[in-house]
Amino acid sequence: MDRPDLYALDSFAAVARHRNFRRAAIERGVSASTLSQAVRELESRMGVRLLNRTTRSVALTDAGAALLARLQPALFEIGEAVAAARAAQAEPQGALRINAPEPAVELVLAPLVADFLATYPAVRLEVTSETRFVDIVAGGYDAGVRWGESLAQDMIAVPLGPPQRFVVAAAPSLIARVGAPQHPRDLMDRPCLRVRFPSGAEPAWEFERDGEAVQITPAARLVSGNVHMLLRAAIDGTGFVPTFDGYARPHLESGALVEVLADWSETFPGPYLYYPSRRTMPSPLRAFVDFVQARRRR
Repeated sequence: MDRPDLYALDSFAAVARHRNFRRAAIERGVSASTLSQAVRELESRMGVRLLNRTTRSVALTDAGAALLARLQPALFEIGEAVAAARAAQAEPQGALRINAPEPAVELVLAPLVADFLATYPAVRLEVTSETRFVDIVAGGYDAGVRWGESLAQDMIAVPLGPPQRFVVAAAPSLIARVGAPQHPRDLMDRPCLRVRFPSGAEPAWEFERDGEAVQITPAARLVSGNVHMLLRAAIDGTGFVPTFDGYARPHLESGALVEVLADWSETFPGPYLYYPSRRTMPSPLRAFVDFVQARRRR
């Protein structure tokens, strides 16, 4: 049997992933007929049919499925090796476009920016702060930042920061007036401040202790999508506010706010940097991923 070349194997893998010659051809930047010819020649050399084709669909044969299962990890490793070799020869340069929600921008990304740009002076960082879920590929972004429950299963995700925690806090004057809640449901009888997302959703307040989960939707004295406004109102004694510990920490340390229900506030994984594929990763993105991972190791 003739030994199939890497181009033919990669062509087959592209068609197998998309189950469509036209979409695979667009991904590879060739015509569908060129791709079809490459797959036919591969089948001829191997002496086995890999794909069943009709005018409307493409399906893997048993032999094709077995080949793809062994082939994909090998192609991935080859792509990684080529990308690493290229990266070693050239300084990362160009734009790195990241889409992230405001809390991730302010609490996690912002502290990284100065050191990253100083390390890679030829990179231009473009960060879009957006709470709604977006298709980062369609939006022209290299990567996005979201928490784990919001990540698509087909994305590659890298932890971007340490674990986080939500806290509920209020001004000492308010606690002196209405008392500190002993259980999350006690907040139903106290003045509260709530977040509203751009979509109009107002998330419920979630608590957990020793395996017991409690979810409440208290009435709100103030609703806003701006966390700084909510914190200001809490400091002024308007109500209890739930927020990331990173936002609350300076005010807790100064005594302007006091945390309540601390034993009901468990840590959760911080946000992830996610992107669609490691193959042919742009050099600024590769540099940022390496930078983040090195920071986490330290």
